[in-house]
Amino acid sequence: MSGRGFGAAGPGGAGAWIQVALNGARGAAEGAAVPMSPQALAQSALGAVAAGAREVLVHPRTPCGRESLSPRVVGPVLEAMRGAGVSVPLGVPVDAAAEPDPAGRLERVRSWAVLPERAVVRWAEAGARESASALLARGVAVDMVVPLGTSGHAEGAGYAEGAGAWVAGRAGRVRLVGELAEADPALVAGLISAPFAGPGRGPGVGPGRGPAPGRPLSVPWLLFGREAAAWPVLRLAVRCGAGTRIGVGEVLSLPDGRPARSNAELVAAAVREWARAATATAASR
Repeated sequence: MSGRGFGAAGPGGAGAWIQVALNGARGAAEGAAVPMSPQALAQSALGAVAAGAREVLVHPRTPCGRESLSPRVVGPVLEAMRGAGVSVPLGVPVDAAAEPDPAGRLERVRSWAVLPERAVVRWAEAGARESASALLARGVAVDMVVPLGTSGHAEGAGYAEGAGAWVAGRAGRVRLVGELAEADPALVAGLISAPFAGPGRGPGVGPGRGPAPGRPLSVPWLLFGREAAAWPVLRLAVRCGAGTRIGVGEVLSLPDGRPARSNAELVAAAVREWARAATATAASR
């Protein structure tokens, strides 16, 4: 099982490349769809993978619900998932929400006895490069998150280019993850050149079809949004040839506004939305 490839076939079909965010920052008070215990997370992951997810992102928590990077918290969650039969790559966030102190994050990463395939690091946080380097040294691939649209387009693009320069030379081990405040093609214009689900180059999104060519970063991308932006950004990701993320951690409602009952229901809806957006994109070219 590898967390580094982008082209393996999956249950979502050849085109749908979806990472499921099982819980995110949500707690039990936000509804029955939010899995909390390691066992509930494992069952939710199994359902999401059966529905089409190719990767799983989980926020490990203590019994009282606090996010944690402690090996006594991270290890049991990963072991529960693998023991239940979750066979796709597993990822965890290594960020300030779980451990505010950058030095503390490094210590936690170095103390893990059970490793995920991937870890999510936020480029804008202090100590991001050090955390990512420590993860890579342990054989854990990295998703480097860059905010796009939250502080203005120019600043977001600057984050992306800075992260892209760091990613250079680490092909196959690091990818960029754009967190979009809205599904505005201008936020990714000139940043994306290569399709996410495949090792080779392919056609970008040309003039009149989304992001315009500029000085794209030749690294794999995943795009996602939260709450009201989640579904529009998923459709934009298809147009850009990027991967995407969906799940209870990002949104609690289906595309038609109905409350989602589970991560599996959200992923199944994402696969359908992906297919429709891919068809529409192909027809416009």
